[in-house]
Amino acid sequence: MKKRAFFRDKIIYLTEDVGLLRRQLDGESYEWDGHTDLINNISTDEITPGWVCFYYDETLGDYVYVGLRGQVVKKDDFKNSGAEVLVSGYSKGCGSSRETAPFAEKYAGIKLIVAKSIEKIYAQNCLNIGLLTTTDFSMLDKIKRGEEIPLSEFTKDLDVISADILNQGGLFNYNKARLKGELSPPVLTTSPRPMTLVEKIIASRAICDAATADIGVVAVQPGDALFVRTDVRFSHEYVTPMAAALFSQNLGPEAKVIHPDSVYAFRDHLTFLGQVMPQERKGAGYLDLADALATSQKEFCTHQGIQLYDELPTGGSVAICHNAVLEDIALPGQLIIGSDSHTCTAGALGTFAYGVGSTDMANSWFTQDTRLTVPATVRYNLTGRLVEGVTAKDLMLYVMSQEYIKTGKAIGQVLEFGGPALQFISLDERATITNMAVEAGATTGIVEADEKVVEYLVAERNVDANKVRQGIYKADADAIYVATFDIDLSQVPVMVATPGDPRNGIPINTLEQTKIKIAYGGSCTGGKKADMDMYADILKDKSVAEGVTLYIQFGSQKIKGYAKEKGYITLFEKAGAKLIDPSCGACINAGPGVSTTENDVTVSAINRNFPGRSGPGQVYLASPRVVAASAVAGVICSY
Repeated sequence: MKKRAFFRDKIIYLTEDVGLLRRQLDGESYEWDGHTDLINNISTDEITPGWVCFYYDETLGDYVYVGLRGQVVKKDDFKNSGAEVLVSGYSKGCGSSRETAPFAEKYAGIKLIVAKSIEKIYAQNCLNIGLLTTTDFSMLDKIKRGEEIPLSEFTKDLDVISADILNQGGLFNYNKARLKGELSPPVLTTSPRPMTLVEKIIASRAICDAATADIGVVAVQPGDALFVRTDVRFSHEYVTPMAAALFSQNLGPEAKVIHPDSVYAFRDHLTFLGQVMPQERKGAGYLDLADALATSQKEFCTHQGIQLYDELPTGGSVAICHNAVLEDIALPGQLIIGSDSHTCTAGALGTFAYGVGSTDMANSWFTQDTRLTVPATVRYNLTGRLVEGVTAKDLMLYVMSQEYIKTGKAIGQVLEFGGPALQFISLDERATITNMAVEAGATTGIVEADEKVVEYLVAERNVDANKVRQGIYKADADAIYVATFDIDLSQVPVMVATPGDPRNGIPINTLEQTKIKIAYGGSCTGGKKADMDMYADILKDKSVAEGVTLYIQFGSQKIKGYAKEKGYITLFEKAGAKLIDPSCGACINAGPGVSTTENDVTVSAINRNFPGRSGPGQVYLASPRVVAASAVAGVICSY
């Protein structure tokens, strides 16, 4: 019998007109005319703001979309609306990989997401839990006519594995059937062909049967569906408890994580939450909920024998997960998954690293593999040199401001960076490039590993140079790319991204004078050693402007130690900066540096500026140099 889906004719259109959206939530019937603007770039932060993610059960459904711009959505609105279908514009589900977002929609009674384009991680998270998605707006007419829609309408454009997952009702059900031998992924038949950097890594890690230890195939190509063996799996306290609950619920309380020596956990996201959480939320018990996440993670790690990068009694975390992965864990040629969209940071080492949701992570704990559809790759050939004062952050804001990414063409693809200019770009600056790739909607970013990577790993970790070189892959000269762009770095200007989206990049010299209240230097993007060098270069013999607060936060204890050794801590304090121990913090509205009112203007070195991401104010993204210079000038400016 063919599986079919039926939806009540109660559709809510997430419109730019907040009054119209409010009336729909209050029960008004609305027929979309095809012209009224739908909200684009709805981030997962808006679907489930940070404080909502303290829950990881059906309570999520009570609070879905309470962070949506316009602030018109209240608790239980969607639950009480009776809607089963939500419709929005382009780039639905951008931003964080938090699976709480689709879970919240599902728990609120939503069965189908319709959008003009859907971001990769969000779409995969929806699929894993059986929440249907489509970009086919003709579905709406069928729903209005009361038609039952065959499930094949939702699987026709999916790869075989994804279609089977949807037919099985989710990833856990699929994997149980796979491990029992009741179904199997397709056998790869791709003939030898020229391959990109990521395609080569995928081919080296490809498996076709969960029961075999053999990995590796001769070739893969975009669209191939397969399972791949992971080298590293990591999660943080925002996600570990939900993944652990799914792990236990679906596999039994005695289930064990396979090869826990390649699994890591981090207490790094909510370390300083108590310093900025509003008193009314503390009174309502939200800080207790947040602290319970860390406790739950620690208990799971102890039970499973997983290494935990914890909070330190002396202050802050050991490291932000992405900084620690670069400093301690990743190697070229590896395949790494993490419960955070910025897992792609490790691509700076020539590693294929990308973010996944809770369900994918929990399944990988059980199998050590993860499913993947081979993504297409975009090639960026870098030539020339960045002029003085222009940084990797400027390069990425420039890249993301271009039509290819602005129009969503890079969603789900790989951004591969190579070319002669790489020799002039440090490892930390390469990490900024790969870190920001997910803001383009890409699956990941990756940089061709070279002798600079070898030297870094030998010096920083005492890794054997030959071992490093053995893991380095190079794209074939005749590899096939979905698009290729040549960028002369000497032509890249100092950039700034205006509030609302990291893709809103403009040359800084075209920005009208903009006074700031907050300058924030930190996060996995702006808290590295090279970033500390930049802050110090600008702040030397200068002072922060009156009325401006400059925060500088270290990405790890090792980076803090570097800053101390270089004399930067004294320099920063003399300039008037407030220093913060390692943690994510203000980047996710969970530490010093967040805004408190809608009128607050921040210039920040973080990676994304979606509405509400760092508080209610307006956030401009810029390089560490611009952040420091703006703090001194009191307005957004280059050095």
